Amino acid sequence: MGERLKGKVAIVTGAGSIGPGMGNGKASAILYAREEARVMLVDYNPEAAEETKRLIDEEGGECIVFKADVTKSSDCKGMIENCIQTFSRVDILHNNVGIVVPGGPVETSEETWERVMDVNLKSMFLTCKYVLPYMEKQGSGCIVNISSFSGIRALSYPAIAYSTSKAGVIALTREIAIQYAAKGIRANAILPGYMNTPMVVASLTDAYGGDVDEMMKKRDAMCPMGKQGDAWDVAYAAVFLASDEAKYITGTTLVVDGGITCTHKMF
Repeated sequence: MGERLKGKVAIVTGAGSIGPGMGNGKASAILYAREEARVMLVDYNPEAAEETKRLIDEEGGECIVFKADVTKSSDCKGMIENCIQTFSRVDILHNNVGIVVPGGPVETSEETWERVMDVNLKSMFLTCKYVLPYMEKQGSGCIVNISSFSGIRALSYPAIAYSTSKAGVIALTREIAIQYAAKGIRANAILPGYMNTPMVVASLTDAYGGDVDEMMKKRDAMCPMGKQGDAWDVAYAAVFLASDEAKYITGTTLVVDGGITCTHKMF
């Protein structure tokens, strides 16, 4: 274990994985704890968060589980208040919750559009809305929002609601960063590229014909490094942005994609 986040308190939304394996939020929560942050593990599915807690407990870290639907204002408000009551402060807000539903403007229903926007964008607006007053009172704080490279580049399949929401996360992060820069609060967005995570398997297999192995081969082949990233790649970037090593970094987008956005062809 390191001490890069010693004395800090972190909230990680989406701290459990949707299925077997290591998701971005789960890995980030584990690394925050390894760097001696005390972590609130937030998830709509408390059983998934409890699995993350078990892994942190085994390593001697300190964490608690909190069930919340971060698309609801009352849950987000309660989450922040509970963190303050439990740990007396909150230094890091890591917004990881997100869903992807393939489809273009014709194929995507209005209900799907609204659901994706609520989960991917509104949730981050709400968590920031309620955490910022506490961070401002402290005179310090850091927000790490998980966006996607789809917010700046087209994917290999149409996902209009997902990509639009992730572009919104970038704008949300920028606006918060500038408004609160002089108040000791930083906000940055991470843009993962093609990643091999449980959410990808659960959400996109049908878009690739239902064959998980074939999907992974195709996605690996699109990446300049010849392979997708994993949850730990996102987590290490998050720890850096949350640490004092990044004390002069705010309002930026950190692309974690193995170089794919540098290429002229995405698919």
